[in-house]
Amino acid sequence: MKFNRIWVFDLDNTLHNASPHIFPHINRAMTTYMQTHLGLDEAGAGELRQHYWRRYGATLIGLMRNHATDPAHFLRATHDFSALDRMVVREPGLRATLTRLPGRKLVFSNAPVHYAQAVLDVLGIADLFDDVFSIERTGYRPKPDCYGFLKLFRRHRVRAGACIMVEDTLANLKTAKKLGMSTIWVAGVARAARLPAYVDFSVRNLLQLPRLAWQLN
Repeated sequence: MKFNRIWVFDLDNTLHNASPHIFPHINRAMTTYMQTHLGLDEAGAGELRQHYWRRYGATLIGLMRNHATDPAHFLRATHDFSALDRMVVREPGLRATLTRLPGRKLVFSNAPVHYAQAVLDVLGIADLFDDVFSIERTGYRPKPDCYGFLKLFRRHRVRAGACIMVEDTLANLKTAKKLGMSTIWVAGVARAARLPAYVDFSVRNLLQLPRLAWQLN
């Protein structure tokens, strides 16, 4: 049976574990950036970051709307890694698992393109994806905003119903399902006893995906 679906993967905490090293580095870099460019102390920068996160869903959006921050400059400064290969936590067997999945594969991330491509290179899987749809491609309107999803569909001339969203963040999966995508929650140890209605399947890690492929065609 021919598989006509398209796999759309989030990057951080989906294709790799960003929590131990990557996210702490980015958080520190964002706080430092706000201290440097807004003249705040560390506590003030942290408080403003939390405020923007609660109000806008992303620090960057708050900075753009309230301080005319250049998003490209911010993303370059806060996603600068001198030893990325030692910070990425990878799943053994990831490449083999992705290779077994039938159909096209895309990355859809709120991260900047230079970082996303670098992570894929470190993971040794960059060649398996047809496209990296990064925050720049959404006009700096991050998931769960539906705008980026719609741009991705138009760019690749696909229907939402033909796509499978593989994500660790429930809010992003909620938007994906609302638009008509199939949804897979990469839940790790956070698996719920009862899945939200907008989650079709839940997996602990990506190694479980091949067994789901036949159910998604």
